[in-house]
Amino acid sequence: MLSGEKICRKSMSFAATTTLRITLRHLKTVWLFTRSDYKTILFPVTIFALVLSPRRNPLALSRALCWVWFHLLQANVSNQTYSAHEDVVNKPWRPVPSGRISVRGCRALRWRLMVFCLGLSSLSSVNVLISSALLTVVEIVHDDFGLSHHPVFKNLCNVGGYATFEIGATLVLSGESYLDGTSITALTCSALVIFMTIHVQDFADANGDRMSGRRTLPIVAPEGSRIYVLCVLPLLSLGLASIWSLGPLCSVLFVSIGFGVGLRCFLFRDEIRDQSTYLLYNMWLLGAHLLPANARFRVLAW
Repeated sequence: MLSGEKICRKSMSFAATTTLRITLRHLKTVWLFTRSDYKTILFPVTIFALVLSPRRNPLALSRALCWVWFHLLQANVSNQTYSAHEDVVNKPWRPVPSGRISVRGCRALRWRLMVFCLGLSSLSSVNVLISSALLTVVEIVHDDFGLSHHPVFKNLCNVGGYATFEIGATLVLSGESYLDGTSITALTCSALVIFMTIHVQDFADANGDRMSGRRTLPIVAPEGSRIYVLCVLPLLSLGLASIWSLGPLCSVLFVSIGFGVGLRCFLFRDEIRDQSTYLLYNMWLLGAHLLPANARFRVLAW
């Protein structure tokens, strides 16, 4: 009898250990799907929503973070369904190239996440639900219709993706069903920034993109694209500083960061340094999403 109890306990312990191991594996898999976009999407979008929303209680922030993260997971699973061959070169740690999930399993997960995200959005408001649906449309035209292979259309898809993330997150956090004038101005500025600069991410991924047949700007115009970044980042920084009425010190600091990132992109051209440049670009992008705070609180007027 005692040996039977011991066997039962061992079986239960083994089952619990196995369940925990499987759960941890799944959690790591979903984290790997989103790993490279916390600095690109999750943090900038959340800061954008925090700056613009009149409501900032912890519960609302948690809901907004969950909304952004699940939609980020949906977008990344959709994208990585088609990018496994280039990820072998650019990001071999991702779930598909590393063998954690098959392409078929990735596609099935993608459509399940779409349904889940629409359901999650329906708990907030009609406009949040519309944002979720529009993000799904952007993913379909970007991934399934191959617009990711064209430099201009890819940037337009990036603009659509960012806009839907930012609108949805701001509405969820604020609890409102519409955006005010400052929010619309901030959204317009964000869309312009993304359209004109997001291809900075493509410099470090050029080898994998070339293998997959993508025609990104660094591939189409290797020299011109770097000169363009060198010029556009300081000019955009200057324009944003003017739009949001930054003070002289904040203006100089922000424009200097933009010029520094542009100069580094022009001078340093190997893959490792392009990755570092992209990290610095994301810091600049984060700063660009913070600037509307000056319209709300006048905190950058010095």
